Amino acid sequence: MAQVPGPEPDAPSPVDYDLAVATARRLAPAPPQVSWQEAGEIVTELRHLAVEAEEHVRAVTGLTPPGPVLEATVVDRAGWAAANVEGFKVVLQPVVAKLQDKPQNAVAAAVTAKVAGVQMGSVLGWLSGKVLGQYEAFTATGTPGRLILVAPNIVETERRLGVDPHDFRLWVALHEVTHRTQFTAVPWMHDHVRAEIGALLSAASLDDPAALLQRLKDVATGLPRGGSFVELIQTPAQRVVLERVTAFMSLLEGHAEHVMDGVGPAVVPSVVQIRAEFDERRKDHGGLLDRFLRKALGLDLKALQYAEGKVFVDTCVDAVGMEAFNRVWESPDTLPTRQEIREPLAWVRRLHGPAAA
Repeated sequence: MAQVPGPEPDAPSPVDYDLAVATARRLAPAPPQVSWQEAGEIVTELRHLAVEAEEHVRAVTGLTPPGPVLEATVVDRAGWAAANVEGFKVVLQPVVAKLQDKPQNAVAAAVTAKVAGVQMGSVLGWLSGKVLGQYEAFTATGTPGRLILVAPNIVETERRLGVDPHDFRLWVALHEVTHRTQFTAVPWMHDHVRAEIGALLSAASLDDPAALLQRLKDVATGLPRGGSFVELIQTPAQRVVLERVTAFMSLLEGHAEHVMDGVGPAVVPSVVQIRAEFDERRKDHGGLLDRFLRKALGLDLKALQYAEGKVFVDTCVDAVGMEAFNRVWESPDTLPTRQEIREPLAWVRRLHGPAAA
């Protein structure tokens, strides 16, 4: 992935990133209690499991990334938030470039950036207690991404579910390593995701602040009716792109879910129990505030991506086998549409002919 040049020194930043990190650190939930020795053992095990999981992911998917197999970066909740702020810096560079060409009131821009920093930090602080791991595709250096595992969340979840710690940690590693494999084994993946994000940002109508303000106002009346902030703030042009992005993300998440279960009890002896307990956990949305935030941020949509995506991959692999399914990675044109995610055999017919379905 080519390095993306950063903004000029005088470019107005839309977010106070340092304030975002500080806010997230302050609001991140307290971690579960472990001894120093236990913490060290957990970190070491998670790093090694990311390497072990690579072998199993390759066996199930048939995808082989180039280069050496790397350990995971193991972080705490504040570390996860800071890593995501760095990712936002990269993702928002097109917005910064647009703002460079617009007249800016320095005081107003500084206030807006601080408000945005607090908002970003607040959301990341809350999410930092939820996420088990991720593949961070965009880095400030432009180098290939890194696999991140959030140790306190993994420990807290395995304790809450009452499952075998080693099995659960390997199961989580399988999911995240699958994402790393998707991005490193498919040459065009990084550029495709960057282009889609760029399309979303380009459709943000920064040239029409009044329209953006009106959509923000609509959020206040739309959320009680069941909409999400993610849905309500979209422009019509963004909705078109978001349909593609939603289908794409459903594929990635469903593929990872398929692999997690596909390794079987020979690798993760308690995989059946873990899947049953974990699916129940996903149904538990906590208290009123937790449910509101999930709805407002569109996390219910992400849960739907897991479910629909897994059905899509399971169905297609059952129909044509994994080797034929891997045609999905040939190019952006072979990716499923949003409708095909919901009707997997439609994708099979398009790529492999009516007889295959």
